[in-house]
Amino acid sequence: MASSVDRDPRHHTRKMQKALEEIRTHLREDIQKVDEPQLKAMFETAAEVLGGLEKAFGDYEKKSESAWQ
Repeated sequence: MASSVDRDPRHHTRKMQKALEEIRTHLREDIQKVDEPQLKAMFETAAEVLGGLEKAFGDYEKKSESAWQ
């Protein structure tokens, strides 16, 4: 049976935000390590998309968007 922590949506949104942030940080660090412009652009685009997902999880948690109210 799931614990009360497992049932708390904030527990899951925070875990996802942390995971997305770690990947986003890794992508941005790797931009400096590669020379191919297309790969740099893809990494930057992916980092931006993940940043948007992080924000969406935060907005859900705060109920700051009308869709989450």
